[in-house]
Amino acid sequence: MAQWNSAVGAPQLARLLDSQHPGRDGAVPTARKVPAYRSLADGLRLLVLEGRIPVATRLPAERELATALHVSRTTVAAAFEALRSDGFLESRRGSGSWTAVPAGKPLPTRGLDPLPPDSEGTVIDLGCAALPAPEPHLSQAFQGALAALPPYAHTHGDYPAGLPVLRQALADRYTERGVPTMPQQIMVTTGAMGGVGALARMLAPHGERIAVEHPSYANVLQLLRETGARLVPVPMADRLAGWDLPAWHRTLREAAPRLAYVVADFHNPTGALAGAEQRRELVTAARDSGTILIADETMADLPMGPPGSTGELGSDAPNCQLPPPMASFDTGGSSVITVGSVSKSIWAGLRIGWVRAAPEVIRSLTAARAYADLGSPVLEQLAVTELLTGEGWERAVTLRRARARENREALTSALRAHLPDWEFTVPRGGLTLWVRTGGLSGSRIAEAGERVGVRIPSGPRFGVDGAFEGFVRLPFTIAEPLAREAAVRLAAAADLVRSGAPALSDLPRSYVA
Repeated sequence: MAQWNSAVGAPQLARLLDSQHPGRDGAVPTARKVPAYRSLADGLRLLVLEGRIPVATRLPAERELATALHVSRTTVAAAFEALRSDGFLESRRGSGSWTAVPAGKPLPTRGLDPLPPDSEGTVIDLGCAALPAPEPHLSQAFQGALAALPPYAHTHGDYPAGLPVLRQALADRYTERGVPTMPQQIMVTTGAMGGVGALARMLAPHGERIAVEHPSYANVLQLLRETGARLVPVPMADRLAGWDLPAWHRTLREAAPRLAYVVADFHNPTGALAGAEQRRELVTAARDSGTILIADETMADLPMGPPGSTGELGSDAPNCQLPPPMASFDTGGSSVITVGSVSKSIWAGLRIGWVRAAPEVIRSLTAARAYADLGSPVLEQLAVTELLTGEGWERAVTLRRARARENREALTSALRAHLPDWEFTVPRGGLTLWVRTGGLSGSRIAEAGERVGVRIPSGPRFGVDGAFEGFVRLPFTIAEPLAREAAVRLAAAADLVRSGAPALSDLPRSYVA
């Protein structure tokens, strides 16, 4: 059951149902030989599975919904009964009805287990949205870091807020991006995850509400669950349109979450890019409700342009131009906290991230770090400093973008060739493709993929309470011909699911390797 009970009005629900069939008149889809109540039930179930209506959302009364949909109350009552029978609706006399997911079906939330050592070279691993290091730039940065290490080696090496030189370099970078920043506003962390975890523990004690995009980054969702947060999912807008701002306004006003975690720059997993006005409006709404926004900029260095482009951010590709950072709209300086990382822009193996916040927040985070990881590795911090203060950063990131762009073209072309019924919208940046799997279960496809030698995360890992069963996330991490082979294996996995082959979890223990 979701952590916060929202409600959806009859007119809004009618619009959501109508959006499943653009260009068709009427909110309730009709199909040959399919009763109207079943079409309505199927539409409502799909809205729950896609996360567009969070679990535990209170639905309008039968009479109100019937009026909004221009159908009989009997049709709505029959649809609700069908959903109750299938486990997608719960009702209580005098309290109404609210969405649910079927009981007894564990849903994947944690990350994928590590691949066994003997699988190297036999399994195509699409579980991680990360690329190999941009060489020789990373190695050159470490050579410079080794040369700069001796003075630090004569100290205790304990820098809870991060090396002063790196804090200054990061502050300068924010200032160049139009957000004046002092080193005292920066704390270096062990990856962006380290920053998000520290902020959640300090600012949202156990049981506090945290609003999250729906879908959202799977690892952060699990991190927040384990800190005891009560997650409040806010559906994303259709396609790559960014945020559903009316939904955000409702959530901030009614749920009053302590924190909100957002990825405005090439959202993980959908790839959406929030526009400048969307950012301004969300920051204003958060300030008015007293909610602190955690803006994750991990993907911000990876704009690539539209499919088939050279990746330049010219005037012919306005949707690829990065809007100002979220923090630039925070006039009071206390509503937005930014986290960043070099994991996507340079290399995940560096494990260096940071938090940008007001100086008093940084001081509190630094003091609390004594009971966490004490600090981040010195040599890696020096390597990132070398990249940021020289020419290595732009050269490395340019190489990174080019590789990601080539991989994006290879993957999308392979999917169109081998899985033509799978649907996706190609993002203009980032590293992830959010794919609708042609009506098949994403969880089943992920399980079948393990059999045929391709590993992918299923949609429910990126949702709350079982949403997005009909999706998988595919990263731009492999090039031709491996991307083509991955698509061939995914097609084989889809065929297994379509044929009704039992999932690994359905087999007797003796049959499961």
